[in-house]
Amino acid sequence: MKSEQHTETLISEQMNFRNGKNEWGYVYPQGNTEEFIQLDKLLKKSGGKPKECDLYDYTVTGSGKAKPEFVIALDKKNDTLIVIEAKNTILKHETEKKNKPNAYAVDGVLYYAKFLKEKYNIIAIAISGTKLNKYKTSTFKWNKGEDNYTEWFQGKDYFLSIQNIENILDGNKVKREYNEKEVQELALKLHDSLRMLGITEKEKPLFIASILIALNNKDFLSSYNTLTTPIQLINHVKTYLNTELDNANIPISKINYLKSSLDQLSKNEKIKSIELRNSNSIRWYIEQLEKIILPMMNYTYNTTGDALGQFYHEFIKYSGGDGKGLGIVLTPKHITDFMVEVAEIYKTDKVLDPACGSGSFLVSAMNKMFEQAKTSDEEDEIKQNNLHGIEINTDLWVLSMTNMIVRGDGKSNISSGSCFDTSIIKKIKEKGIDKGLINPPYAQKDFSEIEFIDNMLDMLRKDGIGVAIVPLSSAIGTKFKEEREIIMKKHSLKAVFSMPDDVFYPTAGTNTCIMVWEAHKPHEITNKETFFGFYKEDGFVKKKKLGRVDAYKNWYSIKNEWLYLYKEKEVKDGLTATKKVTYKDEWLVEAYMKTDYSELKEEDFINTLQDYTAFLVKSGDRYE
Repeated sequence: MKSEQHTETLISEQMNFRNGKNEWGYVYPQGNTEEFIQLDKLLKKSGGKPKECDLYDYTVTGSGKAKPEFVIALDKKNDTLIVIEAKNTILKHETEKKNKPNAYAVDGVLYYAKFLKEKYNIIAIAISGTKLNKYKTSTFKWNKGEDNYTEWFQGKDYFLSIQNIENILDGNKVKREYNEKEVQELALKLHDSLRMLGITEKEKPLFIASILIALNNKDFLSSYNTLTTPIQLINHVKTYLNTELDNANIPISKINYLKSSLDQLSKNEKIKSIELRNSNSIRWYIEQLEKIILPMMNYTYNTTGDALGQFYHEFIKYSGGDGKGLGIVLTPKHITDFMVEVAEIYKTDKVLDPACGSGSFLVSAMNKMFEQAKTSDEEDEIKQNNLHGIEINTDLWVLSMTNMIVRGDGKSNISSGSCFDTSIIKKIKEKGIDKGLINPPYAQKDFSEIEFIDNMLDMLRKDGIGVAIVPLSSAIGTKFKEEREIIMKKHSLKAVFSMPDDVFYPTAGTNTCIMVWEAHKPHEITNKETFFGFYKEDGFVKKKKLGRVDAYKNWYSIKNEWLYLYKEKEVKDGLTATKKVTYKDEWLVEAYMKTDYSELKEEDFINTLQDYTAFLVKSGDRYE
């Protein structure tokens, strides 16, 4: 069995601190507090932990001086201490009576806290185990001078960073950087659990969205752990879901649609039979989303991915991978970020995604704007007024609406309906939209991808920029001739980038290109050349169970080169070209760029001959 030093290492890594001075305060290991006189006196008063002692008995103490694994003093809160006690096995996490402080983590940290709360507010954390896949944590708060402690459920079986402990103390949201692996693991865990409980594919997204919206309410966040039965908790979610959606001006029909999943849950005998303290209970689902997905959605920096969208994207894979269960094909984050940069989105721009799905483009646009925002008022303006979406699929509308509400827009600017609906078009045009981003549904019977782009551009202001990722077939001159002629009579094609094969792997296998358009400027009148890029190599590689990943960290430099070539309209053999085109022409770089022969090697020639020979043999042709 590993020693407690392994637990200490795990703690410092997961809670993101080091011994000694940190940017937010100071960490004292193993009771080394001589320079902190008042704290040192209290540790000596409590003495070493006795083998057995009633929690509220102050007369029994151990000999010597108390030596918690870590005592943490915060610069901004000099009346508060964080105390951490560790054990190397979860078998030594706590006793029912919490009366064996020497041998158990919870018992021990509460023993320290009862003495230290004489002068300080104490955040007491007990952690047992040595591995991330096998550990327990419990967190308590014991306020200065009070007789009893309270449990912090945010810290139950979950590592809170010191910054997030401060966030909770200040009444702010817990925040964590986007971690795709954690999202994938949670999606698999919850998917398997929901399947076991008989929750249908259609009910899953409604169930998750309902919880996340309820968690957006501070009163719900602080009270849900006080309820004692599954039905009480389900009704509690309903109440606060209703409150949050009323505040967001969501139509009553949509509120009832969301609540329908909770009505079904109320009838589910399996989930009603699981005690709230156990895994797979309704409380367990709430805790998982509160601790993992919600903090990532709260983290508003350019490293933030669409955690909610990725979460449902994983649901699809585990449901069979064909996308039929939820109808979502998530645009990879690096592609949404690239398209946002191509559109040159600024913090004052109003941005539209007329087929917004889970809201990934709007999340990327928001993050880009937040990079430029200098005040919280500017951030509020961005969230409340600058992000607009339309989604026809009610289930996906629920996801995008949830994404925006939870991220703090105060109300949802996501319209439910078709982007071709004249009433919605009128409403959007009144907003004065500057930039459009879209990954339209592919191979639809009613509207082609070109018509979706045309529709988006019509809703933008004059000179607005629209960026779309569409199948390569949309750029071939032999298809969609009528639609291509119509769109070019109104709008101008600035650029087309041929994108990597299988960019949506493993969810979909469509080969795509990105088009950049300028709104309300007829293409022929602009009389400008269109820029074309052979942007096939983004540095990503396929990894089993992970999809395409930036394994060698090449994307940053590749993206910068792509952007530079586009903005400078620089022609580079084998990579870019410029050409005046009409609706009759092909809109792909392969038709216009020159081959860069300097890159060819003898082995390329040999490989080509071998491939051709293999093709002839396979096809049955004879050759001399």
